[in-house]
Amino acid sequence: MTLINEFVSAVIARSSYEEEDRIYLTNRVLALVGEEGSQIPSQESNIIALKDHLLEVAVQNGKVGPLLEEKDCLGAELMNFITPIPSLLNRTFWQTYQESPEKAIADFYQLSQDNDYIKVSAIAKNIAFTSPSKYGDMEVTINLSKPEKDPKAIAAARLVKSSSYPKCQLCMENEGYQGRIDHPARANHRIIPIELTGQKWGFQYSPYAYFKEHCIFLDAEHVPLAISKSTFTQLLTIVEQFPGYFVGSNSDLPIVGGSILTHNHYQGGRHEFPMALADIEKSFTFKGFEDIEAAIVKWPMSVIRLRGTDKVHLVELAEKIRLSWRDYSDPAVDIVAYSGETAHHTVTPIARKRAGQFELDIVLRDNHTSEDFPDGVYHPHPELHHIKKENIGLIEVMGLAILPARLKEELREVENYLLGRYNKIADYHKDWADQIKESQHIKAQEVHNLVQKEVAKVFVRVLEDAGVYKVNQEGRQAFDRFIDSLGIEGEF
Repeated sequence: MTLINEFVSAVIARSSYEEEDRIYLTNRVLALVGEEGSQIPSQESNIIALKDHLLEVAVQNGKVGPLLEEKDCLGAELMNFITPIPSLLNRTFWQTYQESPEKAIADFYQLSQDNDYIKVSAIAKNIAFTSPSKYGDMEVTINLSKPEKDPKAIAAARLVKSSSYPKCQLCMENEGYQGRIDHPARANHRIIPIELTGQKWGFQYSPYAYFKEHCIFLDAEHVPLAISKSTFTQLLTIVEQFPGYFVGSNSDLPIVGGSILTHNHYQGGRHEFPMALADIEKSFTFKGFEDIEAAIVKWPMSVIRLRGTDKVHLVELAEKIRLSWRDYSDPAVDIVAYSGETAHHTVTPIARKRAGQFELDIVLRDNHTSEDFPDGVYHPHPELHHIKKENIGLIEVMGLAILPARLKEELREVENYLLGRYNKIADYHKDWADQIKESQHIKAQEVHNLVQKEVAKVFVRVLEDAGVYKVNQEGRQAFDRFIDSLGIEGEF
């Protein structure tokens, strides 16, 4: 069969199109990619691979430019042939949900992979490993899935007329959006509408996932991310509606927040993060909330865990903690709630459901700066920036490091340096590498695993820097003072 025939056959096999639509489909695809080169023989059956071949045909025929961003726009349009229109998809999702929420979610996840919205092959390029620590096994990902911007694409983007539509990459208006050189292609993108506390929200998957079924819940309105009482209610409602999923929110302040603070959203998925598996350090009960189990988690960041079956009561306690933390200062350990009118305290909340009980983790955050730490007192300190200097958002808080792509090659040079081989080690890694040399007997067959373990150790230190109450006697006594200020039953 020819390339065009194979692609059309694959579309018919994976969509509501039928055999009698073949001529129509063929002509619509030819209109997008051009006729010349589309009739070459092909034995490929994978629809994404066929799409990629057709994109090269389109480039040769002048139907699309050679830049990745340009090809992505056409590629998403080709994959839109197997993607149901939103009304049909949403109707099918909710009909299936009535019989089996798990199946409805699984079907939508499968579609998001099949139609190349989730970039499965790109995600597979990521380097991922785990490493033990005193807090449990830490997870590390060197992010290679998102391609670096081509300088030509950057230059081309500067020439594109500025547009405020969609307002951001999380807006509902992205569904079906063609894309452009400075905004990702979304023709094959679909959002499932949901309702949270009487508000319209959407549920979608992340195109560049960092863990299994990495998804996003987004406000239908383009409003800033803000942690409030309704946040806790919405998170607990989501884990009711999406069995087996966790869900959490980035903090709503700069430095300790995520990369997108302009649009209210949460992230979730089907993954057990290291923080969720961490041991309990100390248990206690808050006055007036005797039905809720409370504890400090043995974790480098400062985490209060609440467990109970009464969703309303959990929300009330979580809000009490948030409001108390918002105004709480302890100068003895550099806990600063305000600088003038500027607030510094917020939380990173994470919800899950286990054995019939809700579990809500509240991570205390502080974004104040100082002369010594202008990037943030509770931000990775400068000596760690050679590995991680970006904000510590929700995913990292839970124990999964997302590290920059530059480290793939840079760590290989570190390995060469440690073995005394010719290398091009970056200057900013040299002190770290020398410390490793001094403390380890290094063997060639073990150097790769050794460097990975040392990277994980740096990540643990990153989290310790981000923790407002340090894991030492002074820090734990200070943490106890805050807990005690909330009112607890009995001795603490």
